[in-house]
Amino acid sequence: MAYLARIEPSEGQSVATPAAMRNPTPKPDFSPLEWSIIRLTCGDAVSTIREPSPLRRFYGWLIGRNVNRRLANERLEALRRIAILSWHFGFSVAGEDVADFLSAGFTPEQYELLVRSVRAPQLRTIAGEVLA
Repeated sequence: MAYLARIEPSEGQSVATPAAMRNPTPKPDFSPLEWSIIRLTCGDAVSTIREPSPLRRFYGWLIGRNVNRRLANERLEALRRIAILSWHFGFSVAGEDVADFLSAGFTPEQYELLVRSVRAPQLRTIAGEVLA
């Protein structure tokens, strides 16, 4: 029976494997530092991603609360911004904000992982830790 015969390459022939099997795409993930930034942004308001107005800066100076929430690293700041928006809006984030996140060096798969992680209907867990 022909269909039971084993198919093997003849001598001198190489086995052609698809490119996806030779170089599988790595599973999207974040570093522990990036996960901690995502976790810490769960309580931040959307207003924290905007620059404060002059009146807001004056008020902060007046009461002694000049808090700069921006991160010094631009890549991590892009992650912080998209994490805050994802906590509040899920996949309904504006395209330019997602484009900023992607231009910071992240992948679309990481964006999906981020949103799925923060918008899970059960207890929210990231990297094995309960966020509640």
